[in-house]
Amino acid sequence: MIDQVTKFWIKTHMSLGQEFKVLGDWFIIHFTENPGMAFGLEFAGEYGKLALSIFRIIAITGIIYYLYMITRKKVSNGLLISLSLILAGAMGNLIDSAFYGMLFSSSNYFEVARFLPAEGGYATFLHGKVVDMFYFPIIQGYYPSWIPWLGGDEFIFFRPVFNIADASITTGVLLMIVFQKKFLHPEEKAGTPETTESVEVAEEQ
Repeated sequence: MIDQVTKFWIKTHMSLGQEFKVLGDWFIIHFTENPGMAFGLEFAGEYGKLALSIFRIIAITGIIYYLYMITRKKVSNGLLISLSLILAGAMGNLIDSAFYGMLFSSSNYFEVARFLPAEGGYATFLHGKVVDMFYFPIIQGYYPSWIPWLGGDEFIFFRPVFNIADASITTGVLLMIVFQKKFLHPEEKAGTPETTESVEVAEEQ
């Protein structure tokens, strides 16, 4: 919900490319759109866009089914939270791809998009663009001249512009990577009945 409210406000209050600074030069709200994957990555043109949207639907369906199955078992809350973050982020970006093209007029550098325009939206179902807005150019500079191919080029960290859905997916994935042993292979509780009984017998002997 936070992701969609943020995107709706950006879409209806800012023109494409417009930005304003939140905290100095390292946290900027910058409105951009991308037709592909998270963090502005693109995927093989129009047909790639359709394939990506269909993949998102399949992935979301799979995650929902998997979450339903594991909630019936005793699993780590951390695993449930991680998968829920990934699911929420995937759904957030899918909503953009599926419906924004039909609900909004096209955003451009001269005017703000309109919600439910009389002439219809800018694209068909599953061909909408994903709204991005968070830009963190924390470190800026130039690559040393001795670096092949990159020498002298501008360096910005962190360059990609992203949204809350992207952040949600990234957080869920990172949690699963960092805590995968704890989430997927929980340690056996010490002192099971068999172990306890064996220890007591040994102590008596």
